[in-house]
Amino acid sequence: MTDTPPPLDDDALDLAARIFNAAREGDSANFTTWLAHGMPVDMRNHNGDSVLMLASYHGHHETTRLLLEHGADPELYNSKGQNPLSGAAFKGDVEMIRILLNGGAAVDGSTEDGKTPLMYAAMFDHPEAVRLLIDQGADVNRTDSKGVTARQLAEVMGAQKTPALL
Repeated sequence: MTDTPPPLDDDALDLAARIFNAAREGDSANFTTWLAHGMPVDMRNHNGDSVLMLASYHGHHETTRLLLEHGADPELYNSKGQNPLSGAAFKGDVEMIRILLNGGAAVDGSTEDGKTPLMYAAMFDHPEAVRLLIDQGADVNRTDSKGVTARQLAEVMGAQKTPALL
């Protein structure tokens, strides 16, 4: 007996492609329907990206809220070791950071190399995101896997505004 699942048919593959595209495009209407019909809220693609990861990374606030309301796990990491909150911090999307934190994302959840959302916001010079993360309890003294702090990372990256906040 084998543990290999049977191959998916073309209709299933087409639906999966539509679901992941809808996440990238923020198609809340289709997600409402799919979720009502039993779509697994933590579906992942071949890269390990959940629909929540894709919706949040592409800045779709309404779709992200909808997925979280239906139980999406904000702590699912993709195959590159990235999580939704780190993506929002990297982009400096303050509203998305709020949504994910309110949905249960860990403020200091780190990627495989130990980088936290605060580090990403600091490195890419997003002062409002840095302030929000600190206000929500992010540890400014935490270090990544190489022993480097958010302030040091920001300075190395040439950030102009965020080092002074750390």
